[in-house]
Amino acid sequence: MSEQIRDLLEVDEFTPGLVGPEQRWAGTVSDGGRIETHTPAGCWGPMITPSFRGGHEVTRPIGVEGAEVGDAIAVHIRDVEVTSVATSTGSMAERDEAFADDPFVDHRCPECGTEWPETIVEGTGEEAIRCQECGANASSFGFEYGYTVAFDEDRTVGLTLDHDGAHELATRAEEAMALPENSQQHPILLYEPDEMPGALGRLTPFIGNIGTTPAVELPDSHNAGDFGQFLIGASHDWGLADEDALAARTDGHLDSNDVRPGATLVCPVRVPGGGLYVGDLHANQGDGELSLHTTDVSGRTTLDVEVVKRRSSRPAPTPEPSRSPAYCTTILQY
Repeated sequence: MSEQIRDLLEVDEFTPGLVGPEQRWAGTVSDGGRIETHTPAGCWGPMITPSFRGGHEVTRPIGVEGAEVGDAIAVHIRDVEVTSVATSTGSMAERDEAFADDPFVDHRCPECGTEWPETIVEGTGEEAIRCQECGANASSFGFEYGYTVAFDEDRTVGLTLDHDGAHELATRAEEAMALPENSQQHPILLYEPDEMPGALGRLTPFIGNIGTTPAVELPDSHNAGDFGQFLIGASHDWGLADEDALAARTDGHLDSNDVRPGATLVCPVRVPGGGLYVGDLHANQGDGELSLHTTDVSGRTTLDVEVVKRRSSRPAPTPEPSRSPAYCTTILQY
């Protein structure tokens, strides 16, 4: 953990799909300080990028001054800003030959067998992600049903596009997704899905994956009680023996639309400094991610943090939804 303590810490470096004590830290913020991040989209981009070890691309862990194991960190969400001008999403189709146990985690080239292969982009569409070694389509995912949505300039509404609109965005996918300079993912706009054109939706951006570093190394998308079940009995490097081993998680991957400006999260500290991380911003979503995916976007967050000196035997945050129609005042207590 970094020893230099800042009142304002700006973070623009990311992990390759993992959270845990082995990740290099981004820095340390003061107790009562502010964190500003610019994160790339979660889910679809990392999912189609075979070098990733998890389904998101979250920030490197952030230390909070004075946070000790057994404490908590209160995270006050001040702002969430969408920077992408468009994204693609939908329901997923797995390519069985391109992974071993888990299509989000243990990627391998279906042609040459290289594990977590480096890839290049050739053209657009679902065949665009190619193994650098042999040239085969190396992505673990395609769309079962997919669509592309573009946002207005003020990021207040989105409209799904037809084939021509989706293709135009695919030709400038990285720019349209507004991927930060240090991002390593391929932008999902490359896939140019165009089903369901003409649907309009209001944007209510929130953070899908935000929490503290677990005591063991985990794929970032699997730091949750539900998705973490896929780690139990898995043969890859992050497989867990049983349900008891999964108790090391911190449940950062909540995917709750209550985690937006005005909310406060109270997160358990499992490693010295806490290791707060942020990622997987969503432009909008209903009350639950029923199709497993929503509108993943790049974006900026502003967070204020403070250490809470208390202990609890309960393992992770649980939400208490706000009753206010205008502001989210959710408190996640552990």
